[in-house]
Amino acid sequence: MLLFSIALYIYNARHHKDAYFAHYKEFGIDLPENFQIHGIDVSHHQGKINWPMVKSMESQQVKIGFVFIKATEGYSLVDKSFTDNWFQAGLAGIPRGAYHFFIAGKSGALQAGNFIRHVPKEQGTLPPVIDIEQRYGVAPALFRKELQIMLDTLEHYYKQRPIIYTYASFYNDYLAGHFDDYPLWVAHYFELKSPRIHRDWLFWQHSEKGHVYGIKRLVDFNVFDGDSSDFKKLVQPLAEN
Repeated sequence: MLLFSIALYIYNARHHKDAYFAHYKEFGIDLPENFQIHGIDVSHHQGKINWPMVKSMESQQVKIGFVFIKATEGYSLVDKSFTDNWFQAGLAGIPRGAYHFFIAGKSGALQAGNFIRHVPKEQGTLPPVIDIEQRYGVAPALFRKELQIMLDTLEHYYKQRPIIYTYASFYNDYLAGHFDDYPLWVAHYFELKSPRIHRDWLFWQHSEKGHVYGIKRLVDFNVFDGDSSDFKKLVQPLAEN
């Protein structure tokens, strides 16, 4: 029984069952302590960003280890800051990935085309992300079909398994059991231990009120569920067939 209890404790510790938070004054928020790699996500809402300042910021040995940048939305919208953010973040040496805001009910193929037209296929970037947060009254079966089409299209083009971003509640209500083999970036704020979701997750967006040097407005904070070796593997594109 003692050995079982120890094994269970180790398992829980390794699978983010208990994320202990501590306050980081410079970032202005509490951060979960038992994760090595912290990052942010941005769009034009953050305004003009000084990426060298973002890169240089450090608080209690925590630095910004990655950034997800909004690229596109729907059929044709392109975030007005994407090109600059993508180039400057890369120039600063911050690992980066791009995300698309998915509009339920619209063609997954056309939305994938919008993303592909504007997001470069580069070595060493994070996998593409599809952000789905609302169903806009569309039947779940219909938007799941179009979401699957977009996932398949992006994976074929970028040779990386796309990541799904959504809120814990939305995943539990509409996606669970259908996309469980895709990496998940889950948004769940005000949780003291971990997101309330019954599956593994890759990234956890735990706050939307962070402060970062070089960014004038509040920014979302995230953690990566893995160590530096796991992260390095993630940013390597899949081999060509």
